[in-house]
Amino acid sequence: MIKIGVIGTGSMGKNHARVCSELPDVNLVGICDVDRGAAKAVAERFNTKAFTSYPDLLREVDAIIIATPTSTHFDISNSALSSGKHVLVEKPICDTIKNAENMVKKAENENLVLATGHIERHNPAVAFVKEGIQKNRFGEVISLSSKRVSNLPGRIRDVGVIFDFGVHDIDVMRFLSGEVKSVYAKAGVYTKNILYEDHATILLNFENDVCGVVEVNWLTPIKIRKLFLTCSKQFVEMDYIDQSVTMSSSSFKVVDEMDLYHVPMQFNTNHIGLERKEPLKNEIQDFIKAVKTDKKPLASGYDGLMALRIAQSALQSFKTGDVIRV
Repeated sequence: MIKIGVIGTGSMGKNHARVCSELPDVNLVGICDVDRGAAKAVAERFNTKAFTSYPDLLREVDAIIIATPTSTHFDISNSALSSGKHVLVEKPICDTIKNAENMVKKAENENLVLATGHIERHNPAVAFVKEGIQKNRFGEVISLSSKRVSNLPGRIRDVGVIFDFGVHDIDVMRFLSGEVKSVYAKAGVYTKNILYEDHATILLNFENDVCGVVEVNWLTPIKIRKLFLTCSKQFVEMDYIDQSVTMSSSSFKVVDEMDLYHVPMQFNTNHIGLERKEPLKNEIQDFIKAVKTDKKPLASGYDGLMALRIAQSALQSFKTGDVIRV
C-alpha cells in the first residue's frame, strides 16, 4: 500500500482525504493543517492521525497531496521532494513560473513523481473527446470555446478567476490541441471588496493555428462548465458536470433556389451520456499508478508549469493590453 498524507483541510483537502480513505491500495497516514481543530476533525472523520506540522507528516509517508493556498505550494512541495516524497499538488502548481520550474527540475533530478491537480483531465468526457480527436472522429479541430461561470465562491481566495477557474480550461485546451504560442485577455473586477479579477475572456492562439476562447467569471447566477469544439465534420459540445458529449452535423438536401426561406437541411445529433466517474478519484488513482510504475502522470508537473505560464500571460495581457508570446 502507498502511504499518503494530505496537507490542507479546505474543501479540496477534505475531498482528497475522503477519496484516499476509500481506495484499497492507499494507507491514509494523516491529515495536516495549521489549524489543530480542523486537522483533528478531518482526521477523526477518516480514522487517521492529525498533524499541525507538515515536516512531521512527511516523515511517515511515501507520497503527499498538497491542497493548501497557492502561495504555500512551492515551500511545501520543495520540502516534500527534498525528503524523497512523491507529490500531487493542487492547481495552480504554485505562485511563480520560476518556482514551478524549480519544482519540475527537482522532481526530475530526484526521480520522483510530481503531479498537478488539473482535475478536468480526469473527467470521462475529456477522455472521450481526446480519443475522438486522436481517431479523427470529428474531423480537423478548427476552434475551441469554453464557458466556466458561476456565483462568487464563498471560500477564501488568494488568486483571481483566471488562476482559479481559467487554468482548468487552459489546461484542457492545451491537452486537446497542443502548445499555445500567444495569449490575449480582457478582464476586470466588478465585485466590491475582492482584490483580484472576477471575470475574464482569454484568447489562445495555438501553434497548430487552432484558436481557443476561454470565458470565466464569478458573476453568473447559474453554474456552467462546458467546452465547445468546432471541427470540420462535427460540432462537439462537452459538459463537464453531466459528463456527456453531444456531436452534431448537418447536410443540405436539394435546394430550390426559388425558395431560399425553406432550405432543406438534414441534422444529425448524437448525445452520449458516459459512465459517470469521480474525476478526483481518477486523478488520485492515476497519481498512485505513476508512483508504482515510475511513469508520468496524466497531468505532470510540466503540464502544471505550462498552464501557469499561460495563465500568467493572460494576467499580463489584460494588465498591459498586449498580445503576449508564451
